[in-house]
Amino acid sequence: MAVFDTMRRLMNFAFGRRKSLPAYQTEEERDGLRAACRFNAQLLDFLRDHVKEGVTTNELDALAHHYTVEHGHIPACLGYRGYPKSICTSVNECVCHGIPNDRELQSGDIVNVDCTTIVDGWYGDSSETFLIGETSDDAKRITQASFDALWLAIRAIEPYSSVLEIGLAIARFARDQNIGVVENFQGHGIGRMFHQEPGIPHFPVKKSRRDILEPGVCFTIEPMLNIGSGATTSPLDDGWTVLTADGTLSAQFEHQILMTELGPEVLTLTQNGPQEGHKF
Repeated sequence: MAVFDTMRRLMNFAFGRRKSLPAYQTEEERDGLRAACRFNAQLLDFLRDHVKEGVTTNELDALAHHYTVEHGHIPACLGYRGYPKSICTSVNECVCHGIPNDRELQSGDIVNVDCTTIVDGWYGDSSETFLIGETSDDAKRITQASFDALWLAIRAIEPYSSVLEIGLAIARFARDQNIGVVENFQGHGIGRMFHQEPGIPHFPVKKSRRDILEPGVCFTIEPMLNIGSGATTSPLDDGWTVLTADGTLSAQFEHQILMTELGPEVLTLTQNGPQEGHKF
């Protein structure tokens, strides 16, 4: 293993100067990350039974806020750069950062629920796309594709992989599925800060080969895939909501990953949500 790791390091250094990435090496630090992610997964499981036809996304936001505060933790999104709610809820053609409102979820909708929690100073961040009632084949297809792309990316990496391998795995899959990858939003490093290095593009970016996933680095993978092209609108007048440029459906799943000496540890696995290999 030591020889293999050394070879991987030398190969990655050969591509260019490596960035210095935040790495959490002590067990206390890693346990702090695990605790935050465990609660965030618990929050998604709590919301799961409420994400259904006739419920408004404002109601989901209120439930999430109350549950988080009741457990002594902090909703990370609330007030972040002026964001007005505790979760993001992105419905149908909304790619990301949808602000909860009074529109009721309807049969046929898909909705991504994105939660981030601060637990004792550590951040946990994950999201799922939910199918509401009877949905179209396109809705099922893009939801399945986003879920599968996430897991393909996770399985494409190991200690001392470069971030580039994540983008390659997702882009190849999306090309084979004839669907679009959103390129102007990406995953991110996370720990005691919400967003930090490394950036995690979901398509190949040459400079990301310099970002080496050494043991201790923590980050999110959160591919946003569209039935049509990967193009998006600029944020709407609310400053946050981003839509597909062609009005087609978009779906996203997100996990927070800790790279360990043995490989990627998925920190945000839920008890009741879809697991690797799930079919929608």
